Amino acid sequence: MTSIVFMGTPEFAAPILQSLIDDSAYDVLAVLTQPDRPVGRKRTLKPTPVKEVAVAADIPVLQPNKLSGSEEMAQIISLAPDFIITAAYGQFLPTKLLAAAKMGAINVHASLLPKYRGGAPIHYAVLNGDEKTGVTIMYMIKAMDAGDIIAQAELPILPEDNTGSLFDKLSLLGRDLLLVTLPKLISGDVTPVPQDVDKVSFSPNIQPEEEILDFTKPAQVIHNHVRGLFPFPIAHTSINGTRTKIQQTHLVDETTDAKPGTVVKKGKHELWLAAGDGHVIAIDELQPAGKPKMTITAYLNGHANFAEGDQVITYE
Repeated sequence: MTSIVFMGTPEFAAPILQSLIDDSAYDVLAVLTQPDRPVGRKRTLKPTPVKEVAVAADIPVLQPNKLSGSEEMAQIISLAPDFIITAAYGQFLPTKLLAAAKMGAINVHASLLPKYRGGAPIHYAVLNGDEKTGVTIMYMIKAMDAGDIIAQAELPILPEDNTGSLFDKLSLLGRDLLLVTLPKLISGDVTPVPQDVDKVSFSPNIQPEEEILDFTKPAQVIHNHVRGLFPFPIAHTSINGTRTKIQQTHLVDETTDAKPGTVVKKGKHELWLAAGDGHVIAIDELQPAGKPKMTITAYLNGHANFAEGDQVITYE
């Protein structure tokens, strides 16, 4: 059996780990994942999705706050696995640890490298209105997501896709690509390809200020912003002075001369707002501060104290 140490954290990585556990050709010696984090109002500690998979399979789980120089890192080095496989682990791997894998340290990355190196490649693909995305399996080196490419698979981004739906699709695509690629790596039937440095772009983690919607921008950009930040961290704006998360929108085939953020149409089931390019965007789901998430129908039934023609999102 080929021995593996797996390193990953979110839901994206869980099916990939599960596939390795289920395949009798591989022996998962240990799993590294981020520490349990407090969630909810009660701040209850919640295990990562990868930890849940590992615990269910009775695989040792290591959760160092900082990997470099830790006892957990020394444990992994002592295991001398054939492969170290990472998928959205969330920490850099020191060179000494990468060298501990006898056949290589590889990563399953949710973009078509060299495009979107970094921690939020799926978000950026949607935010930028890309028509396709994919997964890359690459060798790991000290530089972030800069190793030679071993294999890639593409996936179209559909108009109805958002970051959440692409996370699910790309997780399964990465799982399947890894299972096809590993036997080739083991047999030596792989020719890695260096990344084209002239085509490198980056996708750093989304910062709080990037969650704010700007209705002075074109309608398509606003719509992509909502899709790109759903279901996390979720875009928001201020409607009539109330901070409001916007979960779903759609584009309307209408134009207007109204100022950005002005109510173009308000009905029992419709709220249309003017964008900066004279086009119109409809709000479908939202969540005012202190309220539960609601459909636009529920919102308009008791929370929308404004009329058509009112500029409910203002800019100085």
